Amino acid sequence: MAGGGSSSLYVTNDEKFSWANVNSALKDYKCWLYGLGFHTMSLPLYILSLFLPTIIKELGYTAAQAQLLTVPPYTVATILTVIVAILSEKTHRRAPFIIASSSLSILGYILLLTAPIKKPGISYLGTIFAAAGIYPSTAIVLSWPAANVSGQSKRATATAMTITIGNLGAVLGTQLYRPNTSPRWYLGHSFALGYLCLNLVVVSTLWFCLRRENERKLERQANGEVGGEGTVKSDEDVRWLFQT
Repeated sequence: MAGGGSSSLYVTNDEKFSWANVNSALKDYKCWLYGLGFHTMSLPLYILSLFLPTIIKELGYTAAQAQLLTVPPYTVATILTVIVAILSEKTHRRAPFIIASSSLSILGYILLLTAPIKKPGISYLGTIFAAAGIYPSTAIVLSWPAANVSGQSKRATATAMTITIGNLGAVLGTQLYRPNTSPRWYLGHSFALGYLCLNLVVVSTLWFCLRRENERKLERQANGEVGGEGTVKSDEDVRWLFQT
């Protein structure tokens, strides 16, 4: 079959399940880093999704007002998620967008933790920043292994690892917003802030490792070497390099 796209289609349709590929995913440090990348996002993601109305209500609004006030944070988050996803795919970059989005969320939680109680508007702005950063980062980090891992069995295993490791953060997150920590929610907000900072560390590490492996691939290409994950199929096939 001629062309990178046709070859990819042929491999996708004919590949058989292989335990060797499953084992390859388990031994690949990058697959574990993808999982940790989502793990450090899942806790902020789930606690914000579950407790946002409660957080807003404790700023001094009624229950009905709090439900309505969840609309702006989710609206901003939706718009930014679409924009970031498009830019990420066009540039074949993941880490810079995750780092930027997570940093926006970090700013949001800093506002939630430090804003004066008598100024609920500042805390509410913090919820907007938190949502606007968490959702784009989550979308990008979840799709990262699917874009980079070659082989259907290995890709499926890497995706399963990402979801499993990631959701462990969600289990912890549901226990953090306790009534006795209202209205400042220092415990939950502090955990979210800490996890987002860890996300920056994990994503930066993965970014460095992927860039290093891409450099090695380019060296092999320059030397005329072929074989292994990421082999160049054609001059127009840009997917052989890891999305960083």
